[in-house]
Amino acid sequence: MSHSPPSSELRWHPLLRQWVAVAAQRQGRPQLPQDWCPFCPGSGRVPKQYDVYLYPNDFPAFSEDNPPFAPNEELFGVTGARGVCDVVLYSPDHNLLPSQLTVEQWEKVIGLWTRRTAELFANPGIHYVSIFENTGVAIGVTMPHPHGQIYGFPFVTPLVQTELDSASDYFRDKGACLYCRILAGEIEDGRRLVASSDNFVAFLPFHGRFPTELNIYVRRHLGSLSDLTSDERKDLASLIKLVRQKYDSLYGFPMPLMMLVRQPPAKGDHPYFHFHIEFLPIQRSPTKLKYLAAVESGNGTFLDDTRAEEQAALMRAAAPST
Repeated sequence: MSHSPPSSELRWHPLLRQWVAVAAQRQGRPQLPQDWCPFCPGSGRVPKQYDVYLYPNDFPAFSEDNPPFAPNEELFGVTGARGVCDVVLYSPDHNLLPSQLTVEQWEKVIGLWTRRTAELFANPGIHYVSIFENTGVAIGVTMPHPHGQIYGFPFVTPLVQTELDSASDYFRDKGACLYCRILAGEIEDGRRLVASSDNFVAFLPFHGRFPTELNIYVRRHLGSLSDLTSDERKDLASLIKLVRQKYDSLYGFPMPLMMLVRQPPAKGDHPYFHFHIEFLPIQRSPTKLKYLAAVESGNGTFLDDTRAEEQAALMRAAAPST
């Protein structure tokens, strides 16, 4: 008797020692529809009125309906892609850019991030919560309405695990937070700073991989969104808006980029982790995109076509759009 395969599954990559999600049902998702948007009030898919809204992904790579995650690291190991895929609607206004959201609206987005993180951290099957945003056609975004996403993974993702290992080793060997040391070094150098506030610093990291890559680090050593005070959340909202405005002013058009909110894993104690946000743009000049071709995608070695010190000066000078 034949059985249809699950909607999504995880396949073990024994050479890279990581999971690959196979989600063929996502082939049917819409591509920038012109005449209808499920995220707009009146679509029948969202409330008639909302401010920010958590929307279940219509084409999830991970779902709680999938078989459970039972790691099988054999040569052709397969397991269930059980997890969560949410869409975070930033605003009911279809035409707003993220840079055009008010500080108050960004505060509400951060509040939703925080609430959903707490819910997913309490889910026994979720081991990492990734909050992210893809912006711009060049990035591959399929819906133009302002939104981000939240994935609840049944494992800690590879890049995050590498970062955790580095931070843990540094904490063990130096007795200090690696992120705090990076932040102190960037502040002391000063050339790559873009903006700062009482609680956060935005800078182009010395080790940036993407053109005009930017990090926002919290000054106080803390791990996750739930550790932020109300004043820190408001401060973060203001700095996110400013950074987004500067990005969109840099070349005179909305910057195609990825935004990732970095938090510790949902399970275990990670005193060496430090909350931060990463912005990864792919526009390397006003007329050229950065493609992650063979060197980056095939070798894992990034080639940055810009100098962080020069791009930081341009970002500091970029007048926030209104």
